[in-house]
Amino acid sequence: MAMELMKMPQLGESVTEGTISKWLVKPGDHVTKYDPLAEVMTDKVNAEVPSSFTGIIKELKADENQTLAVGEVICSIEVETAKTDNDNVGQAISHSEENTDAPVTRDVQQASAEPSRKARFSPAVLKLSQEHGIDLSKVKGTGNEGRITRKDLLKLVESGNLPKADDFSAISDSVHEEITPPPVNRQTSAVTNVTAATGDKEIPVTGIRKAIASNMLKSKHEIPHAWTMVEVDASNMVKLRDNLKSDFKQKEGYNLTYFAFFVKAVAQALTEFPELNSMWAGDKIIQKKEINISIAVATEDALFVPVIKNADEKSIKGIAREIQELASKVKAGKLKAEDMQGGTFTVNNTGSFGSVQSMGIINYPQAAILQVETIVKRPVVINDMIAVRDMVNLCLSLDHRVLDGLVCGRFLARVKEIIEKISKDNTSIY
Repeated sequence: MAMELMKMPQLGESVTEGTISKWLVKPGDHVTKYDPLAEVMTDKVNAEVPSSFTGIIKELKADENQTLAVGEVICSIEVETAKTDNDNVGQAISHSEENTDAPVTRDVQQASAEPSRKARFSPAVLKLSQEHGIDLSKVKGTGNEGRITRKDLLKLVESGNLPKADDFSAISDSVHEEITPPPVNRQTSAVTNVTAATGDKEIPVTGIRKAIASNMLKSKHEIPHAWTMVEVDASNMVKLRDNLKSDFKQKEGYNLTYFAFFVKAVAQALTEFPELNSMWAGDKIIQKKEINISIAVATEDALFVPVIKNADEKSIKGIAREIQELASKVKAGKLKAEDMQGGTFTVNNTGSFGSVQSMGIINYPQAAILQVETIVKRPVVINDMIAVRDMVNLCLSLDHRVLDGLVCGRFLARVKEIIEKISKDNTSIY
């Protein structure tokens, strides 16, 4: 008999951790290869983790609602042979290699009271230390042989007592060649020490909420946001959609929404202004060939951003169908990793809850996000006469490293033109 360990898999690009939302097995259960072991929630997707082995569950290494870094052990399985496949998404290691911190390949010299001892830092520890400017040489680890763990750093972050580093000299040049840390904001503020008073309600921060907070903080720290807005007369679009919606719903079985018209207009404008369909990559700007529109879909306590692939090649009907399908997956908790990947530009339907003007935080590493506000009837001047029209504000947040006001202004003007020219005579939804 041999003991094998299941690790937290990486369930999407840029995913660094996952939360065990529900165990589907218990110690003593017999599982076969590919049987689901647990439901895992990340900031991008909910998914089941399959077993890489056939055997008996010996120990669950994490509790439900516990967040673990990618590569940390989630459970142990007793198998008949040590020679098992581990090319499945749930990668495993043998019991003799057990190490929940998944150390990087190369050792680094830790500047501490024991300079002769080599210390290894996991990718999760390095990432946290870089995000918060923590000097690892000043941290006392509680892991095996004094190793610094992710939990050690999280406790420091929560306490606000962060040992700051002026640079990352504690990490040797050899490791720098393999893991190049991103720029760190040295003015990261300490966690506010807030104490709940009598009658206050304490709401635990879930793994997915922590992930959302981390991504938003990264976007605001690294991306120099700028903002602009245009006012659009959507009266013709509203009239066309309202005339078609009943027959469309009866024929297709799903709603023809205003949002589908806006997404199609944005996708068309992106083909003419590909600069908006770009990403910052340090020493270069990558202009993406595919136009994949991310759409924000909110639940009661989280925000998901599934992707409409090749939106420029789809009709308004096809976009409306994908919006319906992706929103249904989010609400049912059935989004897959591939549903969340590959987005190049985000369109957010903030108008769905009555917003008339807002500045969105860019969906990292994209270069822009467009907020489609609520459509409101307002008096406007047309040919020196006052008329009541269906007006909507389109608010664009942009990465000023990638984009300048001129191209963004032209892009928004083109989206405005497309929306205002929608009519029964020149617009097909099929």
